[in-house]
Amino acid sequence: MRLNEIIDRIKLPFRKEKELFYSLRNIIGFYPHDIKYYKIALTHKSSGERNEKGRPLNNERLEFLGDALLDAVVGDIVYCHFDGKREGFLTNTRSKLVSRESLGKLAQEMGLNELIHSNGSQRSHNSYMGGNAFEALVGAIYLDQGYDAVMRFMKKRILAQMVNIDKVAYKEVNFKSKLLEWTQKNRVRMEFRMLKQDIDEKGSPIFGFVVVIEGIDGGKGQGYSKKEAQQIAAKETLQRLRREPQYIDAIFSAKSERTKMEEEPTAIAPDLEAEKTDFIIVSEGNQSNQNYQNTQSNQSNPSTQKPRKPQNTKKNQEAEPDDEFDLSDISHQKEELSREDIIAAAEAAAFAE
Repeated sequence: MRLNEIIDRIKLPFRKEKELFYSLRNIIGFYPHDIKYYKIALTHKSSGERNEKGRPLNNERLEFLGDALLDAVVGDIVYCHFDGKREGFLTNTRSKLVSRESLGKLAQEMGLNELIHSNGSQRSHNSYMGGNAFEALVGAIYLDQGYDAVMRFMKKRILAQMVNIDKVAYKEVNFKSKLLEWTQKNRVRMEFRMLKQDIDEKGSPIFGFVVVIEGIDGGKGQGYSKKEAQQIAAKETLQRLRREPQYIDAIFSAKSERTKMEEEPTAIAPDLEAEKTDFIIVSEGNQSNQNYQNTQSNQSNPSTQKPRKPQNTKKNQEAEPDDEFDLSDISHQKEELSREDIIAAAEAAAFAE
């Protein structure tokens, strides 16, 4: 082996490390003190790297640390930036800023994705790899230079140069949440129906969903997670609601049919308490005792109490007929009915369809 080749091989690791120093300087805005944290932050688990003890070496632990730091740092920034805003607004804004989607876009724009060490097949479809590496990078900055360095990085490098925090605060990016809000406001039924759950040629899971509103298919979505597929389906549905008036007409027509069927009057179940032995004739001698028993029964069961009826005078009968046994709809005879006629009319009313 020639001497020049040996020198080149010795220089190669140093050259790569030097290139990483400069790349990180362009990304985070300052030079790292200890490069080892950043190397781990940029190592995805699919790379199969192991440390000197043979344990897997990847950025998952730094990702956990960075996630917690981002919540604290971005929460501080949002709190100070939006003076007087309520908790719900602040929480929603912070969630948008630190979401996997937002961090993934930042990683792409900053060139962070180009530095990630991973299996090539995983990189092609893993939409969260960049966002996870961003979180791990924040964890590396904290271990390397402390909390203040993380705050400076987020304030001066990210929010000052790459993100319009005011636009983010007032932009709704959760399409699923936005669609759910619309359906609740318009009182229409919606569900996410799974179309498929498969595995692609590289062994990665694939999910497919369709939005169904009032039984009508809406937008469809496919992704490498259920959440991603549902978000895509919700976004496509929202676009259809904006651009296709006939789609909205079909939804509300279906809703009208459903509510019409739900509001159809149903037969009232018979009141079992009302089915008493009213056909038994009570003699005048026992009338007062019977009235007392009825009174005691009604008092023990308030739900069966009925208004007191006026005394049985002809004048009162003409003014206010007895609801429990009103014969006016059975016979229109003006003369007084005989006992046999009353019995016959009662039987006819009891067995009439």
